[in-house]
Amino acid sequence: MVKLDHLALPVSDWKASRDWYVGNLGFHIEFEAPEGGSNGLGVAALQDDGGLTVFLDQTHAPIQSGQASYALRVEDVDAAFARLDAAGVRFISGPAKQFWGYGAVLGDPDGHVLHLWDEASMKAQG
Repeated sequence: MVKLDHLALPVSDWKASRDWYVGNLGFHIEFEAPEGGSNGLGVAALQDDGGLTVFLDQTHAPIQSGQASYALRVEDVDAAFARLDAAGVRFISGPAKQFWGYGAVLGDPDGHVLHLWDEASMKAQG
């Protein structure tokens, strides 16, 4: 069995990214290391509801956003879009049929691409 356990995202400001993922997407703080991470600049370990840990690792290097994208399953794509849009989160595209099915696409503070989807909409509208 293979199961993705954690991944690391390079970020320009680990605290700002932590606050964005916790406040907007409901991730939980697993731990923080203000002088940790691969560059010693700080890292936050966040966990989603399924147990995946995402390390937000601050770097001095320019962030290469858009090289990878991440899919996040939510309860209801349309409701998540409405809530996040009202909070001022920037979307690349609102809920619509995408090449991969039905969902919405947004960028995090460093431009990492996040695809929101839910099972019901994927089946009904995908």
